[in-house]
Amino acid sequence: MRPGRYRRRQGFTLLEALFAAMLIGLAIAALLGTSSAFTMKNAAGVDLSTAEFLIEEIREMTASEPFDILPAYDGQSYNPPIDVEKHLLEDFSAFTQQIQVQYVNASNLTQTVPGPTDFVRITVTILKKDRPISSASWIRARL
Repeated sequence: MRPGRYRRRQGFTLLEALFAAMLIGLAIAALLGTSSAFTMKNAAGVDLSTAEFLIEEIREMTASEPFDILPAYDGQSYNPPIDVEKHLLEDFSAFTQQIQVQYVNASNLTQTVPGPTDFVRITVTILKKDRPISSASWIRARL
């Protein structure tokens, strides 16, 4: 080796090591943020799926009821929710089923009317801790 020539260094400098640590820290922070967002979206999806299940329970229950009984469900609220056979679903006690039954005009099913007609609109809203999760409506006719 000649004097005055630099030897090739081995390893990283302190600045390079700090820069690498900063990049790794940013990557970990981004992964944690993504994981948190995914967890929240997953929970919202589970709530929506449960709400659709609870709406379907009411739809099936009202499908088997005589038409003249349906107006009695107007304003009913179930917490814990009920299933198609009107059994309490204790495992879903954070959810509430609210039912609204309205008579509708036979020639315009979007228009509600005060008196008895041959058509009713049943609307079910599912709440979780007083926050609406989902709602669905359907028409039932006197056969």
